[in-house]
Amino acid sequence: MSILKVSINQVKAARALLGWSQETLAAKSGVSWPTIKRLEAADGNLGGRASTVGAIQATLEAAGVVFLAAGDVVDGGPGVRLR
Repeated sequence: MSILKVSINQVKAARALLGWSQETLAAKSGVSWPTIKRLEAADGNLGGRASTVGAIQATLEAAGVVFLAAGDVVDGGPGVRLR
């Protein structure tokens, strides 16, 4: 798992690329659906406990998502893509 700070928007985009609902991410990551819902209602970087953030990020990465840091994409902002 990378040490990249992942934003809420990147998590939402990653779910969209995978065609996953919040419920699917919750089931696959072991993080409760209310927690996923609460985290995604915020703005900025993915917050919460380090174990929660790690579980979400690791689950999405294991499914083929690559998180891109600012500067890794053409417009310079952070993003996501599939492997």
